[in-house]
Amino acid sequence: MSPFTFNTAKSIVFGDGVIARLGDIAAREAGRRVALVTDAGIMRSGLIERALAPLRAAGVEASVFDAVVADPPEDVVLAAVEAARDFGATGVIGLGGGSSMDVAKLVALLAGGGESLADIYGVGLARGPRLPLILVPTTSGTGSEVTPISIVTTGENEKKGVVSPAILPDVALLDPELTFGLPPHVTAATGIDAMVHAIEAYASASPNNNPLSRMLARQALQLLGRSLLAAVQDGADAAARGNMLLGAMLAGQAFANSPVAAVHALAYPIGGRYHVPHGLSNALVLPHVIRFNAPAAAPLYAEIAADLFPELAEVPEAARADAFAEALGGLAPACRLESRLRDVGIPQEALPTLAADAMRQTRLLVNNPRPLTEADALSIYRQAW
Repeated sequence: MSPFTFNTAKSIVFGDGVIARLGDIAAREAGRRVALVTDAGIMRSGLIERALAPLRAAGVEASVFDAVVADPPEDVVLAAVEAARDFGATGVIGLGGGSSMDVAKLVALLAGGGESLADIYGVGLARGPRLPLILVPTTSGTGSEVTPISIVTTGENEKKGVVSPAILPDVALLDPELTFGLPPHVTAATGIDAMVHAIEAYASASPNNNPLSRMLARQALQLLGRSLLAAVQDGADAAARGNMLLGAMLAGQAFANSPVAAVHALAYPIGGRYHVPHGLSNALVLPHVIRFNAPAAAPLYAEIAADLFPELAEVPEAARADAFAEALGGLAPACRLESRLRDVGIPQEALPTLAADAMRQTRLLVNNPRPLTEADALSIYRQAW
């Protein structure tokens, strides 16, 4: 067996209603003055009070930064860091989707140490120290609550990542009840995003692809596969919501250690240039990348196909990868999501620019099971258009 490293959050708390324990956990782990990083949607939904009430009850004072936006730019990150410093934060809580949690990670790091954001883009460049960090997801997709990754929009369109164990949280607190209010399209897009994390982790060409990640990826796919449509159709289905949240976390643990590849590399330019939500960006290119990768990864896809789609167990192994791609292509329509690039307003003449942008995602492309050129990327975009 090849050597590998596996890192994850120090503590994971899961269960219906566990948000009520946030105050006691924060007092123990993060001190009495916490910077709570979130977004305007969480404020409007009333979920913010679900977090603030137990903090007040435990005597923990919170300063709320609610200016996080999707695909957060550097200026939002730096504003959140400044707010935490001005408050004298002893710890940080991230409450929301992947963007809020990604910003919270960097707030904990930059407010708690002497590093500069411009100096830590890349793998392993952020060292810490950081402030104590608690992450509370309100969507079931990114797995950011257990990953050492934070994605930031730099300049007008490009995304860069900070990847380091230093930004893994001290506590990931997962309460399925916080996801009950998610609209169907957000449930669908974030759920497919989680599936992509597990699929790409399982087939990753990373030298750190390991038995733990593969085990977690398969468990994630089983949970997500049997619950996505149920959660989309009935947002208050407690069992489905719990399975989705746990599945997304397991997928996050998998790809945090066996990194994702071309699906994400091709999705990032779609989000960066056209502000398509990340999960939907992944869904738009997913089946086409799977078909491209099949000559190199068909046996791996055949192994996991029935985890996500149990009916594919009846398909002969030699044909299962193709059937897997076909089934993945049907997920977006089944969930009433857009399924073509043209459906989200991307013009055909933009495809060469997207392909050129995708090739800048070298951190991800190196993990793809089949080498991918700019011409290959353009071909995939054309198939997705």
